[in-house]
This record gives sequence, C-alpha cells and structure tokens, in this order.
Amino acid sequence: MIKSLQISFIILLFWSCAESQNKPIGGPCEGCEAVYEYGNKALKAIDTIPGFKESSNKIKISGTVYKSDGKTPAKDVILYIYQTNEKGRYPSKADSKGWERRHGYMRTWLKTDAKGKYTFYTSRPASYPNSTIPQHIHITVKEPDKNEYYIEDFFFSDDPLLPTNIKNRSKPRGGKGVITLAGNGPIKQAQRDIILGLHIPGY
Repeated sequence: MIKSLQISFIILLFWSCAESQNKPIGGPCEGCEAVYEYGNKALKAIDTIPGFKESSNKIKISGTVYKSDGKTPAKDVILYIYQTNEKGRYPSKADSKGWERRHGYMRTWLKTDAKGKYTFYTSRPASYPNSTIPQHIHITVKEPDKNEYYIEDFFFSDDPLLPTNIKNRSKPRGGKGVITLAGNGPIKQAQRDIILGLHIPGY
C-alpha cells in the first residue's frame, strides 16, 4: 500500500512538473509559430535581414536579453524578427512557404550568446501604405523551456506617427520597445534590452 502511494506520488509529481513546463503563456499569438521556421539554419547572436545591403537607411539594433529578474543574462533564447520594407510592405517570393507568405522574407532568427547578447542589421521599415500605423519591427521570443510569445514591437522615437500611448505604455511586454537611433555614419544604431516574462500573461 505504502509503495503504491509512493509510486502514485512520483507519477503525480512528474505530471505536475511536465504540466508546468508546457503551460501556455503569453496569450493568443497568431503567427508566433514562425519562430520554428528556421529549418537547418545554425542560429547565431548576430545576423543581417535581407535587403540591408541595398538599403539607403541602414540600421543596427543590439541589446541584452535578461531572465525575469532583470539582471541575469539569458543565453540560448531564440528571437524571431520580421518587418516591412522601405515601402511599408512585407515582400514575399513566388516560392515563399509557411509564414513567409505573410511575414515576407525580410526576417531572421537569432539565438542569444552566453552573455545574452543579440544584434541584427537591417533597413528602417516604413509605415503601411496609406495608414497611420507607426513604423515597427515585430519580435517573437522562444525560451528553451517555455512556449513562444510575442513582446512589444521595436518602435522608433522620432517617428511622427508614434502615438503617445505607445511612447508612455506603462506595462510593455518584455520591456520598452521604443528605440532611439543615433550616429552620424552610414549605419544608425540603437539598443534595446529585453526582460523575459515581463508583463507576459501567465508567465
């Protein structure tokens, strides 16, 4: 009887741990499954989004991803990033598959290094045509032991279309996404640090 109870307890404990690891977090996230579409690509902490070389408005964005304590660097976190081109469109190809058909080919996947660092080179996106939507770059996060979830987009502080409610958002997912580009060279630079789980429902 006692042995049977011990086995039952172990099974229950294992099931509870498995459930806690598989517990959905972040709420609905259409298209977040694209974080897995990198195939056999060896992910690095630094990458370049297609279109960068041809762009007349080059930018570099870097930062550190921290664990939920906001202090400990988080390694091996996958960041899926996609954006519009300089005409405000998500360009795709005739043979585009999966989410590339909607997100376009201007995208990349990064994996943070041992110090939680990431960097990507790209062109500054434009607003959607004939809209008042501010310029933005989308980002999805995949931690090693949790499901994927989106965090606040990258926005640009000097964008005239950037509304006050985004500039002053009190609880941005993953931390503030508004960045400020600086530098006088051919590549403007900005930094954004990310805190995993910050303001993420169910984290």
